[in-house]
Amino acid sequence: MTQPQTKNSKILIAAAAACALVLVALLAWQFLRPAPQSPKTESDNNAQEAEQFQRPESWSQFRPANHLTPSQNWMNDPQRPFFLDGLWHFYYLYNADYPDGNGTEWYHVTSTDLVHWKDEGVAIEKYKNGLGDIWTGSAVVDTENTAGFGKNAVISLVTQQVDGVQRQSLFYSTDGGHSFTSYEGNPVMDNPGVDAWRDPKIVWDKERNQWLMLLAEGSKVGFYTSKDLKSWNYQSGFEAPDLGTVECPDFFQMSVDGDPERTTWVLGISANGESSGRTTGYTYWSGDFDGKTFTPAEQEPQWLDAGSDFYAAVSWEDPQAEDPLAHRYALGWMNNWAYASDLPLGDWSGGSMSTVRQLSLREVSGKPTLFSEPIAAVDKLAGDPAQTTAQDVPTGHSASVGKAETDSYRLHVDLAQDETSPSDEAQVEIKDANGATVTVGYNFKDQTLFLNRDKDKVASTMPEAYREIRSEHLPSDNGAVNLDVLVDTTSVEVFAQDGQASLSSTAFLSPGNHELNLKSLGGTTDLRGASLAPMAVVETAEQ
Repeated sequence: MTQPQTKNSKILIAAAAACALVLVALLAWQFLRPAPQSPKTESDNNAQEAEQFQRPESWSQFRPANHLTPSQNWMNDPQRPFFLDGLWHFYYLYNADYPDGNGTEWYHVTSTDLVHWKDEGVAIEKYKNGLGDIWTGSAVVDTENTAGFGKNAVISLVTQQVDGVQRQSLFYSTDGGHSFTSYEGNPVMDNPGVDAWRDPKIVWDKERNQWLMLLAEGSKVGFYTSKDLKSWNYQSGFEAPDLGTVECPDFFQMSVDGDPERTTWVLGISANGESSGRTTGYTYWSGDFDGKTFTPAEQEPQWLDAGSDFYAAVSWEDPQAEDPLAHRYALGWMNNWAYASDLPLGDWSGGSMSTVRQLSLREVSGKPTLFSEPIAAVDKLAGDPAQTTAQDVPTGHSASVGKAETDSYRLHVDLAQDETSPSDEAQVEIKDANGATVTVGYNFKDQTLFLNRDKDKVASTMPEAYREIRSEHLPSDNGAVNLDVLVDTTSVEVFAQDGQASLSSTAFLSPGNHELNLKSLGGTTDLRGASLAPMAVVETAEQ
């Protein structure tokens, strides 16, 4: 018969069992633990950093490092983004059948910072409701359920065309803008018998508790009002002579110099500036709006960007901002209909979207003027900059302002005329390993900023419009000018005098190993300093 266990013997047995379990656990950990990792060396960190700034080898030659493009097929007009549930929602026109088939639809991407994007796929499909494909329009979040599709439904008003007739249709989304349903009452606006009648821009008029629609109607912009986004009433027309067929209207309020007591309305359009020696781009007026009619402060418009490739631009406010009227964002389509299908892009077509800019409205020579600079999130893409020390550059000489090893980079240059022997012109020449060049310059005599790509890698095979030099009048600051230049594989974007003027153009150089030199003509240029930073690669996340 087994002797009954005493209290002490029970304790001894339990202790022995616990020791055995600990021993088994130690042996298991010894055999199953991961192999120890060697500490990262400086060369490992350098390799990882270099990879961050180099495009994947599988990418085609000109696939941009950090400008939005589709993975394949065609892109054009951007559609104004909106912010919902912690995300920016952005759409652009997309043709999956290019070049063999026609017709665009709305392709959807999302972002948290307007720099890194995630593919969400086609949101509004073409040829589904019998009214044609999907053209440019605008989307709004219906926070008060004015249209009757539910609070915070996303409502898109777009142009559709079938048999050459342009009409306005409504699509609604109840899943946050990911998929849309065609309204059974489409078209909500039937064509009144005109050829050009498109690109509805929807704006909420808070002061009058109404929706506004702006339509591009040939050489004018039509103003309409509505309470429910379905029934629209014509109010007035704004004539825009000598600007070709206007497209993609834009309308918003901003404060001047950030002063909430000085607000003005701004009307923008995409137009043809040939009559004033320009190309197509975004032009605008500031003025007053009484709920029906816009009255410009001056008849002559201003231009947001004087480059070759900043078209169909959209702007939008940031609802997260403390003062939404002080700043807003903008971006444009980096292409030009004069050569839109000729760009040698490879595995996609239609160009790219520009860098997103932050707009501010400042008084210059007595009139409100839009300034534009890359948004702060772009700064986070930059690596450690290489600095160039201040020096004098005599006439006919040049000074290096850096060598770019990466495919995308950012150059800041501060320069001025020498007081003793002032230069007539300063040029920053960007040259690839094969000798092709793009030149960004400033003419001190004419007070003109310019961009010349007539000797880039593809200029000789492109239409004449591609080789035209683009420029903008820009006063220096007592002989001083600052330049902020963003370069990617298919683009050069120039922002001067803290964004008072900008030039955005497609441009093609062999990627990598670019030499950057400052040249002085007609006198001495004071190079007050320069910095050159690599820009990180941004890959669009898949759906």
